[in-house]
Amino acid sequence: MAMFRSIALGLAAATALGGAAFAQTLTIGVRGGPDSIDPHFTATGTHAEALKHIFDTLVWSGDGLELEPRLAESWTTLDPTTWEFKLRKGVKFHDGSDFTAEDVKFSIERIPVVAGPNPTTIYVRRVKEVTIVDPHTVRIKTDGSSPTLPNDFIRLFIVSHKAAAGLTKESANAAFNEGKAAIGTGPYKYVSWQPKGDLALERFDGYWGPKEPWAKVVRKEIPNDAARVAQLKAGQLDLITRVPATDVAALKKDPKLNVQTMETVYLFNIELDFRDKANGAKAKDGSDLPKNPLADARVRQAISIGIDRQALGEVAMEGLGTPANQLVTPSIFGYNKSLPPIKYDPAAARKLLAEAGYPNGFSIPFHFTQDRLPGDSQVGASIAQMLAGVGLDVKPVAQPASVFFPARTRGDYSMAMSGWGTLTGEANYTLSSLLHSNDKDKKLGAFNVLGYKNAEMDKLIEIATDEMDEAKRRKALEDAAALNATENVRIPIVAVGSAWAMQKDKVTIKARVDEDTLAMNVKPAK
Repeated sequence: MAMFRSIALGLAAATALGGAAFAQTLTIGVRGGPDSIDPHFTATGTHAEALKHIFDTLVWSGDGLELEPRLAESWTTLDPTTWEFKLRKGVKFHDGSDFTAEDVKFSIERIPVVAGPNPTTIYVRRVKEVTIVDPHTVRIKTDGSSPTLPNDFIRLFIVSHKAAAGLTKESANAAFNEGKAAIGTGPYKYVSWQPKGDLALERFDGYWGPKEPWAKVVRKEIPNDAARVAQLKAGQLDLITRVPATDVAALKKDPKLNVQTMETVYLFNIELDFRDKANGAKAKDGSDLPKNPLADARVRQAISIGIDRQALGEVAMEGLGTPANQLVTPSIFGYNKSLPPIKYDPAAARKLLAEAGYPNGFSIPFHFTQDRLPGDSQVGASIAQMLAGVGLDVKPVAQPASVFFPARTRGDYSMAMSGWGTLTGEANYTLSSLLHSNDKDKKLGAFNVLGYKNAEMDKLIEIATDEMDEAKRRKALEDAAALNATENVRIPIVAVGSAWAMQKDKVTIKARVDEDTLAMNVKPAK
């Protein structure tokens, strides 16, 4: 009997421990995950979102995109081209080594070497030189006055200079994916990752910040919306991101679930080709066109006003989309309040096409993602249908983000829609990346791969890039937004709302406007 009681007590203890362990595990179903465990590989939002758990940034972007201290406790300008960052003391990497200025210098300098197809170089493009003053002070010399350098550094992930030493573009991903170099200072340690599968994390008890309530976090990549919803309803997931708009109303009625919605800083936009030849553009009979129709401003304007943004937001996005008239949302510094809404006018669109020499329209492929932002596939398909109404044969091609972005960066697509979020809180991040001419010497226009070049636009963006006076910088950004409204370089479509659903008795979440779903913002339900 004594032995039986011991066994019974042991089983009871094991059950209690198992329950406690389960209670400390957070399982999140995400639509998209990282493309690597190397945080410097790509600038894709879902990649950065996942790796914020493992690697800290120098500057943190708060829930409303306000700048907050992180690994840098403070920063100041010593002169127009010199920033000094004071680093947090007592920070440990996951292997127990100390975080120092050497890790900051190493991380900045490795980015241009290892950045992949969606380059992270935009976050360090202004950096000319990094000097270590002492173990907890670095000075950054920029290639000109750089008023928004701290904004750029919200995506400056710090890796261990010891763990990542000697890695090349060819060897880095393997070293990080296997865990050898995946040594950060973040609140969670890397355990394992399966590409397009699960990312398993473990709480880092040596973290410098607040202790996290979750002993383990599993981020399960489930791109199929229906499958993600089904697993939540079955209790297999604690929380899901990017709830399809069609399911929001039904999930709100489920007594076991909570649903939270929020407008984000992401918006869908269409980029159009300015080069001499447009890939795939044909006359409707299949014959070649003598020139690129998209190079004509009237054609670009016709495409813009041939899209019913209100219908896209209300129907294709089930109320989670808001019509956009510029490339940033209203809360962003540099948003131009004077720009009018873009009016849907199919008759005027047909007239513009006829004036441009295309009374019967033309045919062109239209590429977009199917698994990145909420509603991307539905919005892309709906735009193709709308443009058919003005005479264009727009052939929709929905693709996984992992296929879309490398091809888009190569310039393979002449008409494509993607989502872009102004994550730094300032419009120059967006405009300098998308609208400035692709100038490698000035490190501007990194995502402008379709040949657009306008001296006036370049001048406005360069003023906003260098000007220390806030009012002058704002004016330049607003003028650049107005010029894009005339040029239709990138056509804004709709701002993206997002929804999260969760087990009511298990978790609560503090949602972020950049749509990042971080375990650090998820707490056990009381």
